[in-house]
Formats: sequence, C-alpha cells, structure tokens
Amino acid sequence: MGKHVKFIQGNEVVVEAALYAGLDFFAGYPITPSTEIAEHMSVRLPGIGGKFIQMEDEIASLCAIIGASLTGHKVMTATSGPGFSLMQESLGYAIMAEIPCVIVNVQRGGPSTGLPTSVSQGDVGQALWGTHGDHAIVAMTASNHQDVFSITVDAFNIAETYRTPVILLFDEVVGHMRERITMPDTGEIPLMERLRTALREGVDYHPYLPREDGRLPMSDFGGVHRYNVTGLVHDMWGFPSSNPGVVHGLLRHLTDKINNNAHQLLRYKEFYLEDARTVLISYGSSARSALHVVEERRKRGERLGLLELQTLWPFPFSLVRQKCAKAEYVVVVEMNMGQILQPVKMAVNPPEKVYLANRVDGVFITPMDIRNVLRLIQGKGM
Repeated sequence: MGKHVKFIQGNEVVVEAALYAGLDFFAGYPITPSTEIAEHMSVRLPGIGGKFIQMEDEIASLCAIIGASLTGHKVMTATSGPGFSLMQESLGYAIMAEIPCVIVNVQRGGPSTGLPTSVSQGDVGQALWGTHGDHAIVAMTASNHQDVFSITVDAFNIAETYRTPVILLFDEVVGHMRERITMPDTGEIPLMERLRTALREGVDYHPYLPREDGRLPMSDFGGVHRYNVTGLVHDMWGFPSSNPGVVHGLLRHLTDKINNNAHQLLRYKEFYLEDARTVLISYGSSARSALHVVEERRKRGERLGLLELQTLWPFPFSLVRQKCAKAEYVVVVEMNMGQILQPVKMAVNPPEKVYLANRVDGVFITPMDIRNVLRLIQGKGM
C-alpha cells in the first residue's frame, strides 16, 4: 500500500501533526491567521475522543491548557499577534511551574491589531523575551508542510522531555498556503510520552526534584500525590521560597535545562553550503524565496548557499559560526526589522560581512527583493 498523500493548508497540517503526536486537549480563541487550526481541531479532536474548548479569550486559552497538562494530557493552543501578547503572563507561569505545552503563533503584521491578514515574522523577539524575568524558551519554525508536520511533532516531544512550553512560530503564508504532504505512518516518527513518577501513594513525592539526567517525573494533578503548583519561586516540594540558594538554583535549572541541551534541540536544513561564498540565512516562508534565489544563481555559476533555521531559540550560535566561517558575505532574509540579523551578527566574524534582506510592509518577500540586496553587495566589491 502506498503512502497517504494530502493536499492541505498549513494550519490543517498543524492539526494533523498534533493529533499524531498524541494531543488530546485543545483550548483556543479564533484569530486571523490561525483560526483554521481551531476550526479543524473542533472537528478532528472530539472525533478521536479528545476535548476541544473555545475559550472566551487567549488568556483563558493558555490557562486552560496549563491545567489540562497538569492532569496528564498533551495540550496545545493556537493564536496570532495580539493573542500571543495576551498569553505572555501565563507563558511565564508555565515556564516557572515547568508545565509541558505547545503554543502555535501564526504570525501576522503588527504591532497592535496591525495587519491581520498579512504576513510577517515580527514576533521572533517576543517569543524569546515576551514574558518577564530570566528564562529560556524553545521556539521552532518551518517553511514547508512536510517540515511543519515533523516540527510540530518535535515540539510535543520536546515539551514532554524538558517539561517546558514550546512555541511554534509559523507565519501567515505557511499557515494559509496549500501544499502536498505525505502523511507518516503510525510509529514512523518516534513520540515522547509523559515521564510519570514511579512513587506509590503515600510516598513523599518531590515534584521539582530532577533526576540525574535532569528530567522531572510528573504525577497527574488530582491523582495519588498531593503537591503544590505556583508561579512563585519554589523549592523541590513546590512551596514558595525566597531563600537565595533556592532562587539561584531554580533559575539556573530553568535556563540550563534548555540552553545546555541546545544541540539536542537544534533543527536546521542546509543547501549548497560546501562551496558557498555567499550564505543566505533564513527561516519560515522567507526561506522559500531564499532557496529560489540560491538555486537560480547557482545555475549561473555563482556560489550561493542557504542555511534554513528551524530552531530559532535557543539560537544556534555555534552552527551559524561554523557554516558561515568561509563565507565572504552573509545575508539574513526575514520579514521583520532584523530580529534574527542581530544574533547572526553576534555569531559571525566579522559581523560587518552580515547584511539584511527584508520586508516589513505585509507583502511576502520575493526573490527580487533578495536579488536587489545581492546587487548592492556586489557594488561594494562582491
């Protein structure tokens, strides 16, 4: 029997991938351009025994999936723009309480209500620093539907492995375009299930005491173990503490469990980097235009390559430094004012060889936009 092939919208791919990963609870509020995720989920999830709830707003949506995750479910919500802004306080709570969950942000133009139906990648920085305090976050993206599927499944696996929220930063073009996808067979992509404690009822359970491998076994809230969950700094029992040693230890744990495993979280694709004199770095739908330019120019004998980032945070400094070491020029292609440009400049030596090709007007960046920047570089001696 051949593979099951579909021709569907990117937002629908997110739904199918989440169900493949084991999602059984979704709470959300409709907002362009992510609404189709909630629409399809409202039909697909109850059909397999899961729970779908349309909440009164995005604040309630994230709070609902936090509660469902604590009781043992794999959970997700989806939003865009202003909705993602409303979720930031609860996102910080999920980080502090170490609650596995997946948040999809199908980006649109901003700030404020901005351009509700137009493409943007302006929320990249917000994904990292939107909530307050010192913390680390995982944010991932993809440029085509096959990768959207695998990255979405990865997001659930990472959330369960590290007990952390994971943000999927797609964009309007990826969310709304239709493309062929080959659906993976059951078991083809490995799934990470919730690590539950083996401690019996009546045994002292420490909800925030990591094992030697750093993982935190969970007990379904409302089950056999009673424990405290708070957004305050807490000890290994979950009770609030202002002891400097406890505070330092917890904040180090919250950041180190992500940053020290950055190599495990890294997802990327590379094209023609072996001999590239000019390296384009891009992500999301922008990478589609970047790849078109690379393949077109290589037919003319020009040595261009593309590094497509799929993990944006934690930022892959070592990877970017390595892949750009021999390049004469590096061009970051994105649809914002340069939010990935800055960490690329921090990674590349010298930073003066890094340039920006971007659009911020709600129009999808085209190969011509990128070629125009390449011409300016050529005029400087390329």
